[in-house]
Amino acid sequence: MSTTLAGALIGAVLAVVALQFGFWGFVLVVVFAAIGALVAALVSGRIDRGALTDVLTGRRSSK
Repeated sequence: MSTTLAGALIGAVLAVVALQFGFWGFVLVVVFAAIGALVAALVSGRIDRGALTDVLTGRRSSK
């Protein structure tokens, strides 16, 4: 699946959610999708958990 097709499908799903559940339903779906993407990236190893913890606690910047 190409990136363009994936983006179009995600946009279509979010549009249906916004129409069906209103603004707050839309926001809730986006927040849960972002959390799911973060968890998936952590599990797959694309994001280093230690580095993420350091950045969030202010021990080290992301630069």
